[in-house]
Amino acid sequence: MTKVPVIIMRGGTSKGAFFNEKDMPEQRKDWEEFLLDVMGSPDNMQIDGLGGANSLTSKVAIIKKSEAADVDIDYTFAQVSIDKKMVDFKGNCGNISSAVGPYAIEQGLVRAREPVTKVRIYNTNTKKVIISEVEVEDGRVKLEGNCSIPGVPGTGSPIYLSFEDAEGSVTGRVFPTGNAIDFIETSFGAFCISIVDVANPLVFVKAMDVGLNGIELPDDYSPDSLAKLEEVRSIAAELCGFCSREEATDQSPAVPKLTIVAEPKDYMDLAGRKRKAEEMDLVIRMMSMQRPHRALAITGAVCTTAAAYLENTIVSRMISDRNSTLRLAHPAGVMETQAKLYEKKVHAIKVVRTSRRIMEGYVYTKKEYAMATTKNHRKEQLVF
Repeated sequence: MTKVPVIIMRGGTSKGAFFNEKDMPEQRKDWEEFLLDVMGSPDNMQIDGLGGANSLTSKVAIIKKSEAADVDIDYTFAQVSIDKKMVDFKGNCGNISSAVGPYAIEQGLVRAREPVTKVRIYNTNTKKVIISEVEVEDGRVKLEGNCSIPGVPGTGSPIYLSFEDAEGSVTGRVFPTGNAIDFIETSFGAFCISIVDVANPLVFVKAMDVGLNGIELPDDYSPDSLAKLEEVRSIAAELCGFCSREEATDQSPAVPKLTIVAEPKDYMDLAGRKRKAEEMDLVIRMMSMQRPHRALAITGAVCTTAAAYLENTIVSRMISDRNSTLRLAHPAGVMETQAKLYEKKVHAIKVVRTSRRIMEGYVYTKKEYAMATTKNHRKEQLVF
């Protein structure tokens, strides 16, 4: 076995294992096997690892101090499959991104500056910069605060994330197909979709076109509905050039993310609270690794906000009044995003999250890995 330092952190509505890159296997080719090992995949229960048997808790952040002059931190996101032997490095996770700034400050990778420390984060997956604003008190990350976010109990100190110039994060183009709307044919009918790549590539589909009303909660989807949604997502993956539609579930399960949209309407959220149509601009439901998301991915919120300002997308056609603040109604509540416009184009999109450190310690691998060997890298072997 190998003993490896790890910190478990909640970022927004997700939870993941955070590693300093110096504590990762020396060879990048070994990262996938190592992450499957420590997270306990493939196994639906992830019983033999750190994963929580849910796509929202089977995530990893790999962080190091950046050598670039204009950023502070290099951050690589990994979505670890639960039931398959694969790790997806294609896209980013905005919720996990919200914990990167606090992690970097607490680990001494970024100097704490009161009252707010700005951390410039370079996401290696999307090659985009995220600005994280973290409240600091007495030289430490501030935990207490009055900020609450849907899907997370209690309150905490607000963390503001600004996604700047996030277009073409994975495909290199805002519209991967060159079109704001594409017409597709499926086994259950033909209809229009919009594929937009801002912060992460999303494929938008109207709820009515896939036999839904848009206000479903995560446990409301039938196996037939899930199969239909994955068919649409697989077609979009092929249109993006990631792989063939037949290979999409195995080779590109995380992107593009299937996103269902509908006009504002009343519904009951996961906590049993009634959400009224006048409190929202759009109803949105996302899929995460072929399962319904219990809240809303931050990169999904960013992409949806951008899509609201792009002409002729499914999203912009559904929103009549586009203000700088967009209210997105998801299963856990309503999230607000703020768009910074420049010459009628979106320059940056800001969201607010909370985060906290849950555990710091060591994870023990089942196999032995060739860890980095420089003097700044720590390797501890266990003998049984």
